[in-house]
Amino acid sequence: MTEQQTPAELFDLSGRVALVTGGSRGLGRSMVFGFARAGADVIVSSRKAEACEAVAKEVETETGRRAVPIACHVGHWDELEGLAAGAYNAFGHIDVLVNNAGMSPLYPSPVDVTEALYDKVFDVNLKGPFRLSALIGTRMAAGNGGSIINVSSMGAVRPDGSIIPYAAAKAGVNAMTVACAQAFGPKVRVNCIMPGSFMTDVTKAWDLDAFAISAKRFALERGGEPDEIIGTALYLASDASSYTTGTILTVDGGMP
Repeated sequence: MTEQQTPAELFDLSGRVALVTGGSRGLGRSMVFGFARAGADVIVSSRKAEACEAVAKEVETETGRRAVPIACHVGHWDELEGLAAGAYNAFGHIDVLVNNAGMSPLYPSPVDVTEALYDKVFDVNLKGPFRLSALIGTRMAAGNGGSIINVSSMGAVRPDGSIIPYAAAKAGVNAMTVACAQAFGPKVRVNCIMPGSFMTDVTKAWDLDAFAISAKRFALERGGEPDEIIGTALYLASDASSYTTGTILTVDGGMP
């Protein structure tokens, strides 16, 4: 960052490449479009190739930026090297990595959580982001640096009995963020967005009437819209946050 940069220049991502996991829907999709509109080329990754391809085509049509779809299950350790290799083969460098893919399956009670479910939740929410950060963060640190953005959850710090494995995994993401900032600094910044309740497709499983009542306790008295994550993501991806690392930013509408 230099003193001559304007605010618009600080947030400009022209010439940069951003890889977003879970990028075909929800907050990930919003971040993909936000980065592209700010000038970045993007890699859209999620489990389903067709969904990645559809979003990539939309990005290219709407923004004119290059968008490459790469299908990957981030919970599968052996697929992550292929994702990283595909991203570097496509662009030659990665400047922004967003570990956004996540999952939180429902279960009747803690005793009904099977080992398979527990492992799957940790694989997707914590193990995958660690391995991808290790692969790409190492290359960033050896090159021109970059920004890694992890996506946690308010459940990491305000858990309840319905999300025990998920909350534990996301608490691990918070800890991993601080540790990776030390491991990959000074050339790589590692930060975390900790969202509250956003009105993504996961809300289909919610009792929306009950949520509307509980949301009245929030300072903003509502859930967030997916595109309301873009400003925070752009800040952490860009030169605007050049002295911000190892930080966990809460975006929750003032959840009490």
